[in-house]
Amino acid sequence: MRYISTRGNAAPQAFCDILLGGLAPDGGLYLPEIYPQITRAELDAWRQLSYADLAYEILSKFITDIPAVDLKALVAKTYTAQVYCHTRNGGDAAQITPLTKLEDGLYTQELSNGPTLAFKDMAMQLLGNLFEYVLDKRGEAINILGATSGDTGSAAEYAMRGKHNVKVFMLSPDGKMSAFQRAQMYSLQDENIFNIAVTGMFDDAQDIVKAVSNDAAFKAKNKIGAVNSINWARVAAQIVYYFQGYFLATQSNDEQVAFTVPSGNFGNICAGHIARQMGLPIARLVLATNENDVLDEFFRTGVYRPRTSVETSVTSSPSMDISKASNFERFVFDLVGRDPAVVRELWAKVDKGEAFDLSATAHWAKMPQFAFVSGKSTHNDRIKTIRFAQGRYNVMLDTHTADGLKVALENRLPGVPMVVLETAQPAKFEETIREALGTEPVRPADLKGIENLPQRVVVMAPDVTAIKQFVVDHL
Repeated sequence: MRYISTRGNAAPQAFCDILLGGLAPDGGLYLPEIYPQITRAELDAWRQLSYADLAYEILSKFITDIPAVDLKALVAKTYTAQVYCHTRNGGDAAQITPLTKLEDGLYTQELSNGPTLAFKDMAMQLLGNLFEYVLDKRGEAINILGATSGDTGSAAEYAMRGKHNVKVFMLSPDGKMSAFQRAQMYSLQDENIFNIAVTGMFDDAQDIVKAVSNDAAFKAKNKIGAVNSINWARVAAQIVYYFQGYFLATQSNDEQVAFTVPSGNFGNICAGHIARQMGLPIARLVLATNENDVLDEFFRTGVYRPRTSVETSVTSSPSMDISKASNFERFVFDLVGRDPAVVRELWAKVDKGEAFDLSATAHWAKMPQFAFVSGKSTHNDRIKTIRFAQGRYNVMLDTHTADGLKVALENRLPGVPMVVLETAQPAKFEETIREALGTEPVRPADLKGIENLPQRVVVMAPDVTAIKQFVVDHL
């Protein structure tokens, strides 16, 4: 399996090379040359597998330059009930991503039972083990520069803490995350972890990461790598739980299922898109945004209009306070027939902060074959949905999953199970839970009082040169 850039001006690469590299040298994102196709016989065989064994079967189709025995061991080490043990609602930790039934044909899929209580752990724990394996084999080190709107940062830091040959420099928007999210990151005292709070929005932090990644000389000299979902390995790992969710929500492989995905950076739902392209029977992919509705606007109108930081709202579902969805380029690459020249033309506009409009093109006419629909949710919607889920189903939702359920209920298909991907546990957003329900969400015992721990963070302006210098000074 080889990987190509969405912008077409980079040589095909093997998995281990793009694992350490992040962005392609031409500024594009890596995707497989072709998506592997899943046979009915494989679907039948996979239905009974454990999560770890299912992950191996799927990932082995994308990772062909790690010996099978080593890949199987890495996956088995990652996906254990002990690692994904923060299970609620009576779910089965052994399933890793159990379903919670809300009513007939409507489920949430628990993706946040990992160490940081967010779905990012599903991929990040594997990424940490892959990094360590490849670096040891090559006798190399890596310095990870990442950006987070709330959950990626803590998931990356918990996955990389203590890993030899790895340092993490994580940018986050100063004061824009929940108190719990900040504490999860900033309270870590590991010597290989560095937190930088950027005085701006997430998009400012993400722009810095992309600018550094596009500086080939700096990147090579300082061994800069990426853990954001621009890293293909993140997306590949997330494909697995769509298959698992499908198997848990259906009785046979003759059925279809729909997934609703709270979306900010488009990485999570991009994995669902790829699972569907591989042949998983997904009838509909429902994209849910918050007030920052750039993606909803595109799927409704064909216009992709990235916003500035000033135009980006600070909301009660902060992990989706994003107005430039970095993974969206991967989907557009598929939408335009995998023509890199078209992608280069479109992103020449995006990189200048300009919009593009596909609504009158032949590409837009192909949209129905990808089965996307979308919707948005506001703070009032979140409050109402959290109260509704607690009252109707006796299930407490976090704010992002509430956005997902609200949009899911508007887009159900008769006779097709709907699975809402749960992206975080309510404990991460206590302020809004108190507003909605007048009560405190249950917090795992090992995370009680985390806000009171000493915090280690540096506040900096969103200045690429200054942040490059900070990285260099701490290598």
